[in-house]
Amino acid sequence: MVWSLWSLTWWSVFLVFLFEAAAGVRRWLSRLQACARSLCRALVVGALLGLAPFVQAGTRYPERPVRLLLPFPAGAALDQTMRVVAQKMSEILGQPVLLTNRPGMPALVSAANAPADGYTLLVCGGSHIVTSPLMNARLPYAPARDFVPVGRVAINVPILTTTASLGVNTLRELLALAKQKPGVLNYSSSGVGSPSHLAMEVFQMLTDTSFQHIPYKGGAPAVNDLIAGHVDIGLTAVPSVLPYIRSGRLRAIATASARRDRNLPDVPTLAEAGLEGFEYEIWYGVFAPSRTPREVVEKVSAALQAALADPDVVRQLLLQGTEPAPSSSEELAQYVLRDTQRWRRIVRDRKINVD
Repeated sequence: MVWSLWSLTWWSVFLVFLFEAAAGVRRWLSRLQACARSLCRALVVGALLGLAPFVQAGTRYPERPVRLLLPFPAGAALDQTMRVVAQKMSEILGQPVLLTNRPGMPALVSAANAPADGYTLLVCGGSHIVTSPLMNARLPYAPARDFVPVGRVAINVPILTTTASLGVNTLRELLALAKQKPGVLNYSSSGVGSPSHLAMEVFQMLTDTSFQHIPYKGGAPAVNDLIAGHVDIGLTAVPSVLPYIRSGRLRAIATASARRDRNLPDVPTLAEAGLEGFEYEIWYGVFAPSRTPREVVEKVSAALQAALADPDVVRQLLLQGTEPAPSSSEELAQYVLRDTQRWRRIVRDRKINVD
């Protein structure tokens, strides 16, 4: 009997202990669930707060002036083009669109490191996005990593010109003289790897000729020495040499495009002059820092395309010798891809390197 009472008491104590333990576990689980809910709420709020600037950027953009960085000096062909385009974009966006000239690498580095909010954009040429990275692996920027395409601006047609003193008027005459004097005739460019340099590399490859390359630090001195007769030929954008062709100080041989330039309707294309397979475009586009909100990119792209479709803007650009060539962000991305594939082969075959 005593043993039964003792057994009953022991089991009673054990059951009480189990009930208390179970209650403790329930309280612990309840607290754990509460902590988990609080943590989830904190994470959600934190994520929303982190996204808030981008959401606001997309819905309210632009709330202040937008800056366009140009890797060219004031007065350059692209500078003149973008002053016309930026004025119209200002009207469309309702905020000033301002140009900042930072010749060379500083513009690209500044744009690559700018906040991804759409208030600092880059306007540059295909040489900055396509050919320079192919020739120099040590650039302080990487187009695919640092930039997102916004839209193409314009295309300039390259034109083959000679000094009046050279005494040639046609492509046939120029090639005959070059083959009589291989490596003697020279040409100017705005620098190693510049559009004028690369275009002449292709020209020599297709014509089996050899010209001496005279690189300059910029397009202006290259054209100035061509006009002065210090170099023999140049293959440069029409806007850079149009006034001198009209004045007779330079002779236009042919344009390196699929069709004649509307400002020089009497000048044949290289294909019409007898050189098939040479078509080259000097193009310019707008790029934003990577991670710029898609809504902002699309808004800038729409404003850019609308500006380039404006009749007065088109008229002014054509007077400069520049062909408006608007595109969407996606179209520019595909254009860059095709251009890169084309120039990768040429740079490799001609062993062009500026490392």
